[in-house]
Amino acid sequence: MIATRESRLALWQAEHVSALLQERGHTVSLLGMTTRGDQILDRSLSKIGGKGLFVKELESALESGAADIAVHSLKDVPMDLPAGFALACVVQREDPRDALVSPRYESLEALPHGAVVGTSSLRRVVLLRALRPDIRIEPLRGNLDTRLRKLDEGQYDAIVLAAAGLKRLGLESRIRVAFEPDVMLPAAGQGALGIEIRADRTDLITALAPLGHRTDWLATAAERAVSRSMGGSCSMPLAAHARWQPGGSLRINAAWGDPEGTIALIKVAAEAGACDFDAAEALGNQAAALLRAAGAH
Repeated sequence: MIATRESRLALWQAEHVSALLQERGHTVSLLGMTTRGDQILDRSLSKIGGKGLFVKELESALESGAADIAVHSLKDVPMDLPAGFALACVVQREDPRDALVSPRYESLEALPHGAVVGTSSLRRVVLLRALRPDIRIEPLRGNLDTRLRKLDEGQYDAIVLAAAGLKRLGLESRIRVAFEPDVMLPAAGQGALGIEIRADRTDLITALAPLGHRTDWLATAAERAVSRSMGGSCSMPLAAHARWQPGGSLRINAAWGDPEGTIALIKVAAEAGACDFDAAEALGNQAAALLRAAGAH
C-alpha cells in the first residue's frame, strides 16, 4: 500500500512508483490522503510549520501499518526524518529546473516593469529579485492545477513552478522558459521522488532497491546535506544543485539569499569524488561551510 497526497501530481508520482513495482511482480494499491499542507493555503509554509506538513499524515499511515511506503517529492521531505522512519530510495530524477509560466510573456526579460510574478518559495523570491529587482513578487499557494488556474484568471503576469511537475502531467507546453541552473539554482532534491518507509521494514528495503537510481540519489544526498548543515527549511532562501562532471566527479553549486535584501546573493561551488553517501554528504557540508564563510547564516 502506497500512501500519497491526493493532488493530481502526487497521484501521478504514486502511480509511477506503483507501475515500477508492479513490473517487478508486486501487488500495489494507493491510499490517498489530504495533508495539513494541502489544507492551509492562506499562509506561507514558513509560517505554519514548513514542508513537513506535506508528509506527517503519510508518516502516520506508515506508523499505524495502514500503508507500507510513502511517495514524496524529495524537495518536500524534511532533511532529518523523525525517529523510526527512513528514506528507502530515490527514484530516477526528472528535470530539476524551475520554469517560467506565462500566458503573455515569453521570458523573464520580457516582463514589464512592475509585473506580478507568483511564488511562495523564498528561494525563488531571492533568486528572482537578483535577476529582476523591478518586478513585484506575490505569494502563490495550492497544488499545481490551482496555481495554473490563478495565473489564467489574471491574478499574475507569470508564475514560477518546478519543470518536473509540469512535464509529469503532460503540461510541458505551458513552460515559456526552463531556467538553466546557473541562472536560477534549483532547490535541494527538486525533480526527484523519495520513497519513505518505517525504519524497521527491512523487507521493503530489498523490494525497493531496484527502483533506486544511485547517481541521482548521491547527487540529491549532497544537495540535502547543504540544507541540513545550514539548518535549511522553507523559511531559509537556500538553493543547492549537484551535477556529475565528465571525469566522474560531482560538482555542487549552492546559493543563499537574504530575505530582507540587505546582503547580496551568495553563490559558492565545490567539487569532489562522491563514490558513496558519506562522500556525497561531505561535499554538501563543504559547500555549506563555504556559504557560511561568505556570510550566509
